[in-house]
Amino acid sequence: MPELDTSPEAAAVRLRWLRGRTPNERLMMAIQLSEEVRELSRCGIRARHPDYSAQDVEWALRRLILGDALFHAAWPAAPRLAA
Repeated sequence: MPELDTSPEAAAVRLRWLRGRTPNERLMMAIQLSEEVRELSRCGIRARHPDYSAQDVEWALRRLILGDALFHAAWPAAPRLAA
């Protein structure tokens, strides 16, 4: 899929750079990106629900990531907090 905000030349340079990373480096990059996205999601939940406790934010994040059905199957007694 082409990157709409990047020139083809810049995208090619980035792809060459990524292909030059070891599998472990790429894994660490993916983990870091996942952690950053989760923290951004937490910030959004806190902004929408300033009354939530830290635990409430984590419940809401899990529900957001998993969807209602899987979340409630995994934690049936968990609070049904909006994300």
